[in-house]
Amino acid sequence: MVDTVLEITGLTVAFGGSKILHGIDLRMGTEPLSIVGRNGMGKTTLCQSILGLAPVTGGKITFKGFDITGLKPNKIARRGIAYVPQGRRVFRSLSVDEHLRLAAGGHKGGRWSIEAIYALFPRLAERRRNGGMELSGGEQQMLAIGRALLLDPDLIVMDEPTEGLAPVIVDKVIDVLTEVGKSGVSVLLVEQNFSVATSVSARLLVMVNGLVALETTSSAMRSDEDLQRRYLGVSTQV
Repeated sequence: MVDTVLEITGLTVAFGGSKILHGIDLRMGTEPLSIVGRNGMGKTTLCQSILGLAPVTGGKITFKGFDITGLKPNKIARRGIAYVPQGRRVFRSLSVDEHLRLAAGGHKGGRWSIEAIYALFPRLAERRRNGGMELSGGEQQMLAIGRALLLDPDLIVMDEPTEGLAPVIVDKVIDVLTEVGKSGVSVLLVEQNFSVATSVSARLLVMVNGLVALETTSSAMRSDEDLQRRYLGVSTQV
């Protein structure tokens, strides 16, 4: 693949003697990539391993040609990877504006500014003086995405960004991820919402029991009811 941004080979991760990832191989370039799978398949652990938040026991993670395996999270972030974790994790005591100013502090002159985040999410501009816990789930997700973009990343890893959101907010998130991809930021989306995953990227990976069990296209997966039932236990067919 030309212009490889992220490459993972033979990745294994274990917690307390229990192996969660069993040899993940993954390669992505500048185009968005979605990873889907049922609960408990290791998707979040994969995200955490890329960001240095999970104990890698084998294999290699390369970002833009540099081996980041085993680096601390802050050093990985400085290399250009941002993370939008499952559950948003905003600070109760900080306002929207304080969250964004804190994230933007060391990244002046990047592709994204606080003003650009407010333009992307007008609702955040309206709520800029509200604390993190005064926001709705959708507003918290907007804040989490904006905070990550202000790190001026080359790759943004997003773990279940539409979980628990109303359909109208889900549609907004899809639009935002599409816009982010066009801005030059690579998007790795881990998403249980099949419709969102296939809307954001043309390429799709399916995880089963800590392994990439299938690599396909979003269009092929959408049109194959048997594949959907076999790997996801769902079907979009009427």
